[in-house]
Amino acid sequence: MKQILISGVISLFLSLVGTPLLIKLLARKGYGQFIRDDGPKEHHSKRGTPTMGGIAFILATLVAYAVTKVITSERPTISGLLVLFLFAGMGLVGFLDDYIKIVKQRSLGLRAKAKMSGQLIVGITFAVLSLQFADARGQTPASTKLSFTQDFGWKLGPVIFVVWALFMILAMSNGVNLTDGLDGLATGASVMVFAAYTVIGVWQYGQWCGNPLVADGACYEVRNPLDLAVVAAALMGACFGFLWWNTSPAKIFMGDTGSLALGGALAGLAILSRTELLIAILGGLFVLITMSVVIQVGSFRLTGKRVFRMAPLQHHFELKGWGEVLVVVRFWIIQGMCMAVGLGLFYAGWVAAK
Repeated sequence: MKQILISGVISLFLSLVGTPLLIKLLARKGYGQFIRDDGPKEHHSKRGTPTMGGIAFILATLVAYAVTKVITSERPTISGLLVLFLFAGMGLVGFLDDYIKIVKQRSLGLRAKAKMSGQLIVGITFAVLSLQFADARGQTPASTKLSFTQDFGWKLGPVIFVVWALFMILAMSNGVNLTDGLDGLATGASVMVFAAYTVIGVWQYGQWCGNPLVADGACYEVRNPLDLAVVAAALMGACFGFLWWNTSPAKIFMGDTGSLALGGALAGLAILSRTELLIAILGGLFVLITMSVVIQVGSFRLTGKRVFRMAPLQHHFELKGWGEVLVVVRFWIIQGMCMAVGLGLFYAGWVAAK
């Protein structure tokens, strides 16, 4: 348990201290955010705000995890390393996208095919590797079964599992990316979900099938649950530190560097903790905002009419006259309720399985 506290505190400190240094560096190089002209007019004042801030919490998370292992003399686990690989790999794709936007001063960075190719390479690599490295008990980091609070149902098979994992990774990455439209919105929501996964990891470790003190049949078949909690705590701390500088009025934006990385981390934690379907509830705000875009696009193509004044959903409420801070706080409340419901269902699943 000491690892969880150490990783969270170190990542929080590094992000708090490192983000303003990154702000100065990006501002000196002129790496500012490009703002779309068709968005809310209030956003035009944000033009030029340093972006690619995801670099700060990516590095804070990676360094915090490594330092924690050195301090506690504990070896990294394959599950922890896989989540961090997905986190950093998706962040790299986002970084390339952000860099092209800044250099060419346009709202679109990487070409759609190039961006998708990068995400597919990282996602497929993660999915394939997560079915390798069986331990003495035959447990691999991921399972080919579907999961809600635990594995259930029939095995999907390796190929279908890879497709399913890719869907989750792309869905969560794009969900966080769409949510990242207002100061602090995606960062604050991510903090809550990572906090939930820290709790889930700790609980799963206490009821882990690999623990000889836990009775057979009433346990979690999860590989390295404690280390998943360590990674989640590092992510939570890093996002919390970044939020200090990202909240309204934001001094820096996470950019695609951060949003794709966070989405990848959320999907990775869900897959390896065997809570694949539960992430749709734990991260309910991301799902809600993504669905608003799907509904808007679908309605316009089918009927020529828009359901919302603007999608994603947060901009709809801005155009209705809600202030940015009001939208962010109320959406945080929604995310907090989603997290509470998700944790409640997770515990209910354990009670029902006993």
